[in-house]
Amino acid sequence: MNARRLITDSRPFLTWLVSWYNSRPSLELARLIAEAGGPGHVAVMAVDVTTGFCSEGALSSERVGSIVQPIVRLYELAHRLGVRHFVMPQDTHAPDAVEFGSYPPHCVRGSDESQTVVELTSLPFSNLFTVLEKNSLSVSINTGLDDWLAAHPEVTTFLVVGDCTDLCTHQLAMHLRLRANAFQQHGVRVIVPIDGVNTFDTPIKVAEELGIMPHHADLLHLIFLYNMAENGVEVVTKVE
Repeated sequence: MNARRLITDSRPFLTWLVSWYNSRPSLELARLIAEAGGPGHVAVMAVDVTTGFCSEGALSSERVGSIVQPIVRLYELAHRLGVRHFVMPQDTHAPDAVEFGSYPPHCVRGSDESQTVVELTSLPFSNLFTVLEKNSLSVSINTGLDDWLAAHPEVTTFLVVGDCTDLCTHQLAMHLRLRANAFQQHGVRVIVPIDGVNTFDTPIKVAEELGIMPHHADLLHLIFLYNMAENGVEVVTKVE
């Protein structure tokens, strides 16, 4: 593959993609709830909004930390409008997690890193949170998510936030969308508000110094939002 040719050939698509991203609409939550048939049919699902990704630890970043306040606002609004389903798949790794062969140790079970950010746990309705521990990037394998979904067939609208856009957020949104497709569940909506998702950045120079793979945050954030939308996930600027 020729890098120069790829960059040149990709320019029209990337130009279109940025325009698409910048033109995403916002959604009114009250209307969304009404369209779903009431707040009991709506769930907010936040993946990996933990200390280990938002504020401290080997995989934390300011970019990811920036989504905390928008997510808090979404939680507060959803609760005020009657939503009571708040599901939170979160890295809670075994000390010898196989995943640590690909990523530095992070969010080990029992550590501060594995805890939900205090901005969420301090909310007066935090007793409603359903935390699902996960030991890999997958939100569905050995996490109990499918059990929760099977136990709540009335939930047909999912608001997905968290990190990272191209990793666990993508896994969660796509699992919800593809599960509904596979089971012929008409009317299911999976919605990702851009202000509640993000990913980390590792410049090439830093990656070379650390001996790891680089990670272009802006590009991967954009490409994976596009991929979700291409597969039926609704990507919006925000839900207000």
